[in-house]
Amino acid sequence: MSDGLKLLLIVPHPDDEVYGASGTLMGHLEAGSACGLVTLTRGEAGRTLGLCDTPEELARMREVELAACLEVIGLTTPEAQAGGSVFEHHRFPDKYLKDQPLEALTEVAREAMVRLRPEVVLTFPPNGSNGHPDHVTTHRAVKAAWDALPQGERPRLWYYASDTAPENEALRAEWLPPNVRHDVTPFIVRKLQAIACHRTQALSTVDFIRKFPQRVTEETFHEVR
Repeated sequence: MSDGLKLLLIVPHPDDEVYGASGTLMGHLEAGSACGLVTLTRGEAGRTLGLCDTPEELARMREVELAACLEVIGLTTPEAQAGGSVFEHHRFPDKYLKDQPLEALTEVAREAMVRLRPEVVLTFPPNGSNGHPDHVTTHRAVKAAWDALPQGERPRLWYYASDTAPENEALRAEWLPPNVRHDVTPFIVRKLQAIACHRTQALSTVDFIRKFPQRVTEETFHEVR
């Protein structure tokens, strides 16, 4: 599109950036390209693993975890930010994005695309990957924002994608196979370190590695053609 960001992620939760795209982010940042992350919620409705007692405590803990993760990825280093990389954290209610006016979420996505001028925008696919309502709602908002832009001003649009079709029939009906692949083996040590920063989400880490071990070293996406 322009001389804006190389890659902009728009996702609902802290940790949605790390499993499927942290190696790709590291590669772009190491090459000197600016990248961005927009996170819509603080993740206060997620698992706690007994590490905190209230949603507000969890939100604060997840903010700290995300900050540590982004430092490992390199997105929030002074050099990256001096080069134009950005991180924006919104406070829409975790688990209840579907109850928010879709127009408000769409405007966040649209404004970020217009202001940051990314070459590629990455978000969740129509089925949210796992059906999570926040993932699905974020997809709808980003897609609506993308559709509203003039064709010549649209970034490339990528979704998280897996070679493995969902077992759930409803999710499988909206499954989109990957058509973009990035070998992130050179960044595997840092990627695992970044994943481990999200301590409260350790069960999600176990689930991801159990179900999609190949996506630790190869990050796969579906580009909308």
